[in-house]
Amino acid sequence: MPVDVVTFGCRLNTLESEAMKNAAGAAGLEDLVVVNTCAVTAEAVRQAKQAIRRLKREQPGTRIVVTGCAAQTEPETFAEMAEVERVIGNADKAKPETWASARQALDFGIGHEEKAVVGDIMSVRETALHLIEGVQVDRLEGRTRAFVQVQNGCDHRCTFCIIPYGRGNSRSVPMGEVVAQVRRLVENGYAEVVLTGVDLTSYGTGLPGAPRLGTLVRSILRHVPELRRLRLSSIDSVEADDELIAAIAGEERLMPHLHLSLQAGDDLILKRMKRRHSRSDAIRFCAMIRRARPDMVFGADIIAGFPTETEAHFRNSLALVDECGLTHLHVFPFSPRRGTPAARMPQVPREVAKERARRLREKGASALLRHLAAEIGVRTEVLAETEGLARTRGFTPVRLAKPMPPGSIGEVRIAGHDGTHLLGTHLVGAGPIAA
Repeated sequence: MPVDVVTFGCRLNTLESEAMKNAAGAAGLEDLVVVNTCAVTAEAVRQAKQAIRRLKREQPGTRIVVTGCAAQTEPETFAEMAEVERVIGNADKAKPETWASARQALDFGIGHEEKAVVGDIMSVRETALHLIEGVQVDRLEGRTRAFVQVQNGCDHRCTFCIIPYGRGNSRSVPMGEVVAQVRRLVENGYAEVVLTGVDLTSYGTGLPGAPRLGTLVRSILRHVPELRRLRLSSIDSVEADDELIAAIAGEERLMPHLHLSLQAGDDLILKRMKRRHSRSDAIRFCAMIRRARPDMVFGADIIAGFPTETEAHFRNSLALVDECGLTHLHVFPFSPRRGTPAARMPQVPREVAKERARRLREKGASALLRHLAAEIGVRTEVLAETEGLARTRGFTPVRLAKPMPPGSIGEVRIAGHDGTHLLGTHLVGAGPIAA
């Protein structure tokens, strides 16, 4: 059996899973399942452990290696599991030599007697440039768009977040390397590229001349004119530089969709989260961007039930959905992470946090319905993810009445919606991209 990878968490993990699968396969490993974990919530860790037990139960002869953010932040949790043969830290998980060494240990019992091989992630200074050698393809979305990692790690210390301890400090891929990778992807037929990172708007940290994300975006669009669509993953609005804002306003090939790391809508809770923006900052940013780019669609991460959050605090988060004009919400009930300051704060009862998360999701569903209704009758360009499903430029999903080749860009007329998706009739198509 070839190497298989089970991935939890973010798109960055998806990219790195591809690199690990390639490296482990090249090292000659077989009958191996790599579990690439996420640490963002306690639930994510629980799900990873559950998946490991299920894998071993269903495939008793399979060897299991665990890596990812949860493996980095709590290696002992996985090293203690009888089902796990090895735990590998984030700093080493995509290096070819790591998997060559793992084969020596797993297949031949040579070296690395320790079960957990997890180094100090805070000592890592370089971004893993091997990750941009053609593996940034989201296999889970039908190979229709390519994801390019341009940044890793985070220098901020939000009180709820464990991720800096899983990913290390912020570091960036040089602009020339990014542009070269985007050009290769376009030459291979990809029409859309997504720039991704742990803290994307901190791009440029440690690079000569300290370029910002806006400089990178402009450079890609200028030097790769054949690129049809460039998209950003999640950004922190307070870090958006002037050149990025100008690119959002003036670059048609930069897609009109921003997913914002907002986390809350109340100033006291934001302060206790150690966020660097206020409620008014978020509202002002969204209004400014919408004036510059009227077709902009906003998504956002919001946490419900943060420690000390009262009903009044929560209502401010609820109201932020309308005041910022948010469409696509990613809602988390607060989950205390061991070792973070928020875990030591007075906790909101779990059932209250879940109930508030439910109300936020309902608010998000209402906002999405308004957005879907406003699109009826519009002619819009879409990128097909599968034959029957596409995404608009604003990242709204569209069910297609007539199939389009996955990866093709075409124009549709929006005939209606089903409550979660637009319903589109295909008008004009383009050829498929390479898979």
